[in-house]
Amino acid sequence: MIKWATLAGALMLPVMAQAQDIQIEMLDIQPLQYEPLTIPLGDVKSESVVAATVGKGALLRGLDKLTGQVADFELNNGYSVNFGTLRVDMAQCRHPSENPNGDAFAFISVYEDQGSGANVFQGWMVASSPALSALDHARYDVWVLRCTGLAQADAESTSEDDGNE
Repeated sequence: MIKWATLAGALMLPVMAQAQDIQIEMLDIQPLQYEPLTIPLGDVKSESVVAATVGKGALLRGLDKLTGQVADFELNNGYSVNFGTLRVDMAQCRHPSENPNGDAFAFISVYEDQGSGANVFQGWMVASSPALSALDHARYDVWVLRCTGLAQADAESTSEDDGNE
């Protein structure tokens, strides 16, 4: 008896599915209208442009998240350093001209497998906001602390030293 009821139900299923008609209704909905903002927002001022000076290099800090080891390394513009399995290349470090101890920003590239692997980061890092443009690596963190020295001042002192020899 149960077999007949199951068989009859299975045979009726396609008939019931075909018997349903799908109807699509088009609704006449008007777009939302917003009232204009009546609260004054004040004058919008653009950010001021601050002249930047190129530093000789940068002081970077690296963190090995697995061991908790922290290392500070000074890197001149155009040079590289290996940190764990990463290679960090420093292109340039800049800081505000009026405030050498101010907000430094450096353009760095970071590669896996000490330079033979993939490029895991390339861009500007800002010392005051490291999370703004951060290295996203499972084991290591690298960020900029500050610029080191002025490239032009060092070039002048080097030429003076050459004259004294």
